[in-house]
Amino acid sequence: MKYTFGFIGCGNMGGALCDAAAKNLDMKIAVFDTLSEKAASYEEKYCNVKVTSLKELVTESEYVFIGVKPQMLSELFSDIAPLFNKCDPVLVSMAAGTSIEKLCTLSGKEMPVIRIMPNTPAAIGEGVILYCSNEATSDSQVDYFVNAMSGAGLLDKIDECKIDAASAVSGCGPAFAYMFIEALADGAVECGIPRDKAMMYAAKMLSGAADMVLQSGKHPGALKDAVCSPGGTTIAGVHALEDGAFRSAVMNAVTSAYKRTLELT
Repeated sequence: MKYTFGFIGCGNMGGALCDAAAKNLDMKIAVFDTLSEKAASYEEKYCNVKVTSLKELVTESEYVFIGVKPQMLSELFSDIAPLFNKCDPVLVSMAAGTSIEKLCTLSGKEMPVIRIMPNTPAAIGEGVILYCSNEATSDSQVDYFVNAMSGAGLLDKIDECKIDAASAVSGCGPAFAYMFIEALADGAVECGIPRDKAMMYAAKMLSGAADMVLQSGKHPGALKDAVCSPGGTTIAGVHALEDGAFRSAVMNAVTSAYKRTLELT
């Protein structure tokens, strides 16, 4: 095989994973995108990435990453499924709401498949990648994938029946977090803080608070209570968030994202 990983689609998610993988200079990577300039940008950026034809990518890559939108899968597989008569790569799919069973049906055979739901912070090594696999995928193939992508952040194995619900938090969550950071910064600007400082304070605060949850092992509610002095400024802000149905809105965001994922199946 010429390539270890091949990426079909270099959009936000496919591109983020390509960024993470390409940092391993021992790995040779193929990329293909219908927007040729997008694929070319990765070849220019990394010495171990090469733009290839779709046929070369599929037949010469050990792992083929499917980074196209779910509604484009049928068209893509009509082109690549005949190639599987001559090769048997591990398919790595990040298509939301698309089961391993459906991917094998589209492939026309029982392929080794690792289904993943990543998020964009994987590009900077701070991502979350949920994954599951089928019986056609060997333990060694899964282990290699996990080790090769470890630089992307946390990789966590999960039952396929739960991956859509979990990705409504880990996969969609960065967008919600960015909105929160923007809103916090807007509030600071309204209070007279320069925009650049407001954004830096909000982002660093959220990063630090997240680390506190992970490193302390304490419940977020207990950490929140520790910041809220009786009659103080923080509890006044918490009250304002509760008036705005903050927690309900966040829960609705997660459940709405999950329901939309189920509509894609």
